Amino acid sequence: MEINNHINYVEFYSPDLQIVKRFYSQVFEWVFTDFGLRYTAFSKSGIAGGFELSDKPITKGVLVILYHSELENIREKIKTAGGSIVQDIFSFPGGKRFHFEDPVGNELAVWTETN
Repeated sequence: MEINNHINYVEFYSPDLQIVKRFYSQVFEWVFTDFGLRYTAFSKSGIAGGFELSDKPITKGVLVILYHSELENIREKIKTAGGSIVQDIFSFPGGKRFHFEDPVGNELAVWTETN
């Protein structure tokens, strides 16, 4: 059921759909559905979204924050899959997080609550 005023979909640009599909399925186990050659939608991510094939420069658009209970483990998985850490783990009131870039330049973050 769709709810007014709630985030419903997140969309990114990518110069290479195969790279982002491989990265997000390998690291976060997202599932992809292609809609033609220029668009792929993802699911199993907590929120629906997609990647549009584009040659537009990616310039830090929206910061999407993912949750993971084991920051160190997911950080290593991101690096192994071709992502890069742009801000290492830091604390904030109520938790910790880090920022990373996927292989095509989208910046995201991963957080966990303070134990």
